[in-house]
Amino acid sequence: MSLNRSHAASSMEVGQNNLINNVMHAAGDRTETLFGGYFICHSAYNQINSKGIWFGDDPLLFSLPLFLLQLFLMFVSTRFFYLILKPFGQPSFVSHILGGVTLGPSVLGHSTIFFEKVFPLKGRSVIDTMAFFGFMIFIFLTGVKIDPTVTFRSGKRTFIIGFLGYFVPYTFARMIILVLDRLASLDDDVLKVLPVVVEIQCISAFPVITRFLAELHILNSEIGRLATSSSLVCDACFILIMTIKFIIKLYSAKSVGVSIGSFLSTILLVIFIIFVVHPVASWATQQLSEGKPVEEIYICGVIITLLFCGFIGEVLGVNAIITSFLVGLAIPDGPPLGAALVDKFDCFVSVVFLPILFVVVGLRTDVYAIEKMKNVATIQLIIFVAFCGKILGSLVPLFFLRIPFRDAFSLGLVMNCKGTVELALLVALKLKNVLNDEYFTILVLTLLLITAIVSPIVKAVYDPSRRFLAYKRRTIMHQHNDEEFRILACIHKQDNVLAILNLLAASNPIEATPIDLVVLHLIKLVGRASSLLVAHVPRKSQHPTQTERIFKSFNKLEDAYRGKIRLHCYKGVSPYATMHNDVCYLALEKRTTFIIIPFHKQWLLGGGTIESSLAFKQLNKNVLEKAPCSVGVLIDRGNRKMFWCGYKKGLKYYVAMLFFGGADDREALSYARRMLDQPYVYITLIHISSTTDVVGGTERSKMLDTQILSDFRLKAFRNERVSYKEEMVVNERDVLSVIEYMESCYDLVMVGRRHADSKLMSELKKLKFGELGIVGEILASLNIGANTSILVVQQQIKFWGSRDPEDFPPLKTVDI
Repeated sequence: MSLNRSHAASSMEVGQNNLINNVMHAAGDRTETLFGGYFICHSAYNQINSKGIWFGDDPLLFSLPLFLLQLFLMFVSTRFFYLILKPFGQPSFVSHILGGVTLGPSVLGHSTIFFEKVFPLKGRSVIDTMAFFGFMIFIFLTGVKIDPTVTFRSGKRTFIIGFLGYFVPYTFARMIILVLDRLASLDDDVLKVLPVVVEIQCISAFPVITRFLAELHILNSEIGRLATSSSLVCDACFILIMTIKFIIKLYSAKSVGVSIGSFLSTILLVIFIIFVVHPVASWATQQLSEGKPVEEIYICGVIITLLFCGFIGEVLGVNAIITSFLVGLAIPDGPPLGAALVDKFDCFVSVVFLPILFVVVGLRTDVYAIEKMKNVATIQLIIFVAFCGKILGSLVPLFFLRIPFRDAFSLGLVMNCKGTVELALLVALKLKNVLNDEYFTILVLTLLLITAIVSPIVKAVYDPSRRFLAYKRRTIMHQHNDEEFRILACIHKQDNVLAILNLLAASNPIEATPIDLVVLHLIKLVGRASSLLVAHVPRKSQHPTQTERIFKSFNKLEDAYRGKIRLHCYKGVSPYATMHNDVCYLALEKRTTFIIIPFHKQWLLGGGTIESSLAFKQLNKNVLEKAPCSVGVLIDRGNRKMFWCGYKKGLKYYVAMLFFGGADDREALSYARRMLDQPYVYITLIHISSTTDVVGGTERSKMLDTQILSDFRLKAFRNERVSYKEEMVVNERDVLSVIEYMESCYDLVMVGRRHADSKLMSELKKLKFGELGIVGEILASLNIGANTSILVVQQQIKFWGSRDPEDFPPLKTVDI
């Protein structure tokens, strides 16, 4: 294709093509390309597939091999920069831009031979059309992932941050433009471009912000949630300003009839999407069952609706990108329909279509077009003022909320990030001749520079785990006798529920020291752009979700122990990589004493392993490292005993406590001590002792071990439900014998996670070592009873002003 924007040149080109038509080409009609602009299309008969070089064909003269070569170079260049920049913490946006610019006239494309052979003008239509369609699907999926109600759940501060984050930089930059217009002698074309620069810089595009946060693993942090919600408000401000400008321009340039017709037709399209598409999509979502595959007819229906609305929008003068976004908003986010759409299309769009858009940008980015450094300096000044204004707009409201300066500053930096949406706007302006090659290149490189600088700074400045540092000891051992027992129980699926219910019932909930129970259902982020951590609101439904079924089980526990257990249910939707932030944040907010998390392996009846999740394993590791309180990893080996609801019928629950020594064993024994008053719980304390030190540690630690053992035995004196055994061991074989010959009648075995170094522990460490600690891994791997559950306890390791000489270094887990 050859680019032509004047009618005279079009006629000459068509004439030339008619002459060449006798050989291989045929002249086509004038068609509009990506985001505007016109091409004269040259269609070629049977010029799609090449016969090959052996038959005298040049493959690059045919559309298919040319397109395949372009895609190949695109993938190679972008992946090359991604592999180089990933260790430096750079987001994928930076590598994609550099890959596109490398193929353009700034680097490889500066060679005329390369550019004309690989990216000839006649082959641009395929790339431009693919980029347009890909960006349209990307915006549609963005709309599907958005939950507009997340803004209202975040409170007034979201609206304040979003509002100030747009209008403060907008006002400051506009004032600087007025000053420059009066004091500096700027070219007219620069003055026309500067308002565009301001509008681009004031945007905080929701899809860009969420993608950036996800890559930095802070999507479900406090700043991450503020940034995602505020960006929606900021985008709404931008759309409002652009709509007002469009209406004014339409009214001044066209007749009243045309203006009214365009406005009403747009309103009718929006009404159709809201009152027809959305209700139908909601109905379809209700017909689908959670956890089951979505039928193809629903996916096809959504695609047909998207294409139809996009076509109608173009007919009415509404950009197909805007229409696709509105259709996406009409689709309910999350499972089942929204998640199915994202699952089917997101990967292909992100891996194939979006990199094509970056190539389109790179082909139009020419560093050799930058001629006047005065223009560069002027644009950079406006961008710098807007950049600082956006940081200021984010900082001011957070100061009043007493959020730390580092966190507020990080939010301002995140709101300044740029990405795919801004690039698409620049391409649109470039093809409409609002931006020439020089200004387009300056702005593209500036967006690249801003994102490349912001990313490592945010990574260095903001650490969400810093706020998980508690200001007091939150352990079972240090808890007063008259305090309520605050527990946070984490659930992945229904299979985790029964073992936790039995453990809670055995924890002796009484009215004097009730259990304040927080249940958190952890769900992988699928089909949504933003994370979610909300209290569960009960509803009546004939088709309850998995979350509702889980919470219903705990509601029954609350009813069975009315006045003794207070229940609070929460749902957390986040990526696996940062799911621990939800756990630690909720534990800190609820002043939790003990967190219960399921082990990453699940057992069948009889002890057969059925599932092992590396994502859950990493989650447990992060919680153990960063939790603001004590943690227990519960290993469920398939015990189906319904102790929690059968205790009134005399059903008994048997617990064994293995005590080697150390802080974690003392914490586990403190938990077992709480169970002593449960009339249907039978406890066996097995004290592992030796002529030498069983575990290492200070004299103070050994004194505390002796003290808690004495207190436990004193409290259990004349208690028929408690037995005490002391096992003398010499080496690791003796320890294994004690564990292997434990009676298989126990429902639960408790042990500490960490044990200080000693000769015995060093020998055991050679056998098994992982996230559960030395003894925990041995218990999990050996057959101590087909249905015996195991609770591996870790005492709180992080709190403000810690001077505990028993602080252990973090365990370095290995894959077993």
